[in-house]
Amino acid sequence: MVHIMFNQAAQELTTIRDILRFAVSRFNEAGLFFGHGTDNAHDEAAYLILHTLNLPLDMLAPYLDAKLLEAEKEEVLAVIERRAVEHIPAAYLTQQAWQGEFDFYVDERVIIPRSFIYELLGDGLRPWIEYDELVHNALDLCTGSGCLAIQMAHHYPDAQIDAVDVSLDALEVAGINVEDYGLEERIQLIHTDLFEGLESSYDLIVSNPPYVDAESVELLPEEYLHEPELALGSGEDGLDATRQILLNAAKFLNPKGVLLVEIGHNRDVLEAAYPELPFTWLETSGGDGFVFLLTREQLLGEE
Repeated sequence: MVHIMFNQAAQELTTIRDILRFAVSRFNEAGLFFGHGTDNAHDEAAYLILHTLNLPLDMLAPYLDAKLLEAEKEEVLAVIERRAVEHIPAAYLTQQAWQGEFDFYVDERVIIPRSFIYELLGDGLRPWIEYDELVHNALDLCTGSGCLAIQMAHHYPDAQIDAVDVSLDALEVAGINVEDYGLEERIQLIHTDLFEGLESSYDLIVSNPPYVDAESVELLPEEYLHEPELALGSGEDGLDATRQILLNAAKFLNPKGVLLVEIGHNRDVLEAAYPELPFTWLETSGGDGFVFLLTREQLLGEE
């Protein structure tokens, strides 16, 4: 029935306005989850249509009444049908994800970039890192697509950056992005599990590790099932990876070095598990409960 409806659409719809309306209706009907770039059916449909037609992503209005060639219409409707029927996140359909001013290649080998950490780099860390030039060595644990490592290279122009992931598939995607930004000389991709085998010390360590607890993994919307399972869940309470980071980070931080970790909705559980650690929770667009900061000295109980 759904496929018949899309065949009918191909015959009767003519303009971008027609297809936009059709897509919004199908997305709402399908009960899609929007959490990988947009937050509503209209914006998601507009993005997919504009991207597929190679039109400017911020300029829908001038094209709304443009008629499409049959080949263009078939291509757009095929993308819309996959989004509606298979619940594939839009970023995987376009193989593009945005964070601020940066766009990255993504596919189903990596989670879609959505960490709040990128908002905090540079000025957001000014109370702890007075000048960006003070960061000479930095580490991105669980780098995935390499998005945070690349943005660290932008904010800290004197830094050499190690980007670590346990997934070789993820590192292949990260390699594409590092090359796209011409950062092969500054970002080293390392295949290992968290700190295992690392020998350097760092002025800044950031990590957006797996942090979804087992109960929440079972309840994730269908869209998330297209993402690598390894990058989502982290034990019963979602903190297995974070525990390893807290246990080992001080050994890899330089004096006054800073650790920045995103942990999702686990603030209460984490604080209960580590009452002795003076977590600083940083304000992001999502609130102040998602990213914590600790210095080397705080991890060692020296301040």
